[in-house]
Amino acid sequence: MKRNVISPAVLTKQIADIAQEQEKLMATEKRLSVKLESFRSTKETIKAQYSAAEAQVKITESVSGISEEMSDVGLAVQRAQDKTEGMKARASALDELVESGTLEDVTGGAKDDIDRELSKIKSKSDVDEQLESLKKEMGKGFLMKSSSQVI
Repeated sequence: MKRNVISPAVLTKQIADIAQEQEKLMATEKRLSVKLESFRSTKETIKAQYSAAEAQVKITESVSGISEEMSDVGLAVQRAQDKTEGMKARASALDELVESGTLEDVTGGAKDDIDRELSKIKSKSDVDEQLESLKKEMGKGFLMKSSSQVI
């Protein structure tokens, strides 16, 4: 059996090559550490700038009233106003229907048939009075026009 014997010169050369390779790897590791630290610093700077920009946008939206919260509040107020107007119109329409006798007021404060008839007569009387007043005014206006034309 033959043994492979490595000479001391070959071993010394291999040790020197490995030492040189180790130095290269250590230098590369240092460069990568510096780059990694630079990357981390840049990342933290970008995060801080983003947070500051985001805060500025929120402040500007709040001041100008265009943020989502403000528009939601505005919509809620508008819906409440619309609902109130609708309810007022409904109440007014119901009042008119009760007054005209189309609907019956079951709360006890309702007018009976006689009261409704009296209300109708009074309203007809008011209309007749207004009509008579208009006729008189028009008659005066007609007389004034005709008298001014005669002169």
